[in-house]
Amino acid sequence: MKQTIKKLVAGAALVLGAFGAIAADPIKIGSVLSVTGPAAFLGDPELKTLQQYVEEINKKGGVIGRPLQLVHYDDGSDANKANGFAKRLIDDDKVDVMVGGTTTGATMSMVPLVEKAGVPFISLAGAVVIVEPVKKHVFKTPHTDRMAAEKVFEDMKKRGLTKVALLSETSGFGQSGKKETEAVAAKYGITLVASETYGPKDTDMSPQLTKIKNTAGVQALFVFGLGQGPAIVTKNFKQLGMSLPLYQSHGVASEEFIKLAGPAAEGVRLPASALLVANKLDNKDPQKPVVVGYSKAFEEKWKTDVSAFGGHAYDGLMIAVDAIKRAGSTDKAKVRDAIEATKGYIGTGGVVNMSATDHMGLDLSAFRLLEIKNGDWSLVQ
Repeated sequence: MKQTIKKLVAGAALVLGAFGAIAADPIKIGSVLSVTGPAAFLGDPELKTLQQYVEEINKKGGVIGRPLQLVHYDDGSDANKANGFAKRLIDDDKVDVMVGGTTTGATMSMVPLVEKAGVPFISLAGAVVIVEPVKKHVFKTPHTDRMAAEKVFEDMKKRGLTKVALLSETSGFGQSGKKETEAVAAKYGITLVASETYGPKDTDMSPQLTKIKNTAGVQALFVFGLGQGPAIVTKNFKQLGMSLPLYQSHGVASEEFIKLAGPAAEGVRLPASALLVANKLDNKDPQKPVVVGYSKAFEEKWKTDVSAFGGHAYDGLMIAVDAIKRAGSTDKAKVRDAIEATKGYIGTGGVVNMSATDHMGLDLSAFRLLEIKNGDWSLVQ
């Protein structure tokens, strides 16, 4: 009889424990992403990643004894919509932390709102303006546009390329990239002998490329944009019979770019995270287990290629979760401080060491220079 009572009590405790875990208030992760529109091939893998890992974390018992709840909106690649959704996340959904926007424009439209509300915000966008100057509650996971320009110029310098044409998109990302490219060129002995722009919805960049082709002395072309535009540029470049070395920014670090550009992508070089060459990394590389693990899990679940952009979302979520664990609560000020104190986090983008003066925490070594060979990524040694 005593044995039966013990079993009943133990069973009841298990049920109550399970009920308590389910009933615990969720930790709300807010996200505004560009799942549709011109930046969809960035936003789609970001959303898939957040959904996948929120589910996985919850299966393992959540964080600090509470389940995660992802509250997300699609801004359609429209920065104005991103602002409205951020307001909703803060005022109506009462989120504890935000991971995303996808683009620089969307991110910057949300920054004043998160700063005023004191919500920790980890952006998945590229421009340096997001974290410079430092904003108290704003962080980011991707490498910056300035770093992309520096990585490209490092390689150009090695190849003896000093006279360069720049073709940049009129989006927030493209224009910030243009500004940063212009700012660091001289440091690497690079002269920008031509500079043209195109719109994110343009379908033919031949006129701009023709001007560049006819520019005296130009030795290489650097394209700064994201979405479909850079793929169109790459195809137009080939159609015009241009044979200069062609460089892209990290804004095209996705298999989707290779698919869109097709054979014209052959020989294109760009800076990107280790994620795109996960299986080609040295076994001693500390990032290898992380990027191989993420790639395998993502591709198995979604039956589609991994992209650097999904990796940025993975890093953003994991940094936020780690900060909540270290803070021991969802108190926004404590979580913000814990994010800022992130040290030695090995992610898909590199090894992250944040500080009060650095809300990204990556250095130039976090970027790998890649070249597209035979329709695949290869490491440039």
